[in-house]
Amino acid sequence: MVEVKVLQDSGNTVSLQLEGIDRSYANAVRRFCIAEVPSMAIDDVVFLENSSVLYDEILAHRLGMVPIKTDLERYNLPDECDCGNPLGCHKCRVLFVLDAKGKDKVTTVTSGDLVSEDREIRPVSESIPLVKLATGQSVKLEAYARLGRGKEHAKWQPCTVATLTDGKKEGAFVLTVESAGGLPAKQIVLRAIDLLEKKLKDIQAAVEGAA
Repeated sequence: MVEVKVLQDSGNTVSLQLEGIDRSYANAVRRFCIAEVPSMAIDDVVFLENSSVLYDEILAHRLGMVPIKTDLERYNLPDECDCGNPLGCHKCRVLFVLDAKGKDKVTTVTSGDLVSEDREIRPVSESIPLVKLATGQSVKLEAYARLGRGKEHAKWQPCTVATLTDGKKEGAFVLTVESAGGLPAKQIVLRAIDLLEKKLKDIQAAVEGAA
């Protein structure tokens, strides 16, 4: 019989004690938390102006690594969206706009300067530095965020920590997941379990169909 005890649940961190479960299955849940649970991240950037000291590619990379609040109910993965548009639609992507100019002194442009078309889909923190602008320098761009999986790129990993350690009881394990902020840690674990179950059912169906 599987027993689960919540040791900690602070929103961004959850620790679960698992009993009556094989280590391989518990570790599969951990790996799915990292690689399979979708999260939102900026993936495409269109530069209209950039006279900063950073090349377009470097600034685009910095934008991609900004953790974004995620809503898995209202947005689809691009390959699962019914729009069929390679550029995406309002159901599978979110537009961010950045228009910043250097003032009388050096100006630090932060994640809080990104303006999202969806108020709920926004950077986890408004204080992440993106670039510094001297007087007369400017950055103007459009950035598009979409759902993706950690197995595609680290920027889509919904958690910063996912560990499986031995519990105090024999045969017990402790699964600890720390969210990057886009999704609550408990939701990451629950979605990982759902996805693992779906994968196993798909394998079972394939095996039965081949018999």
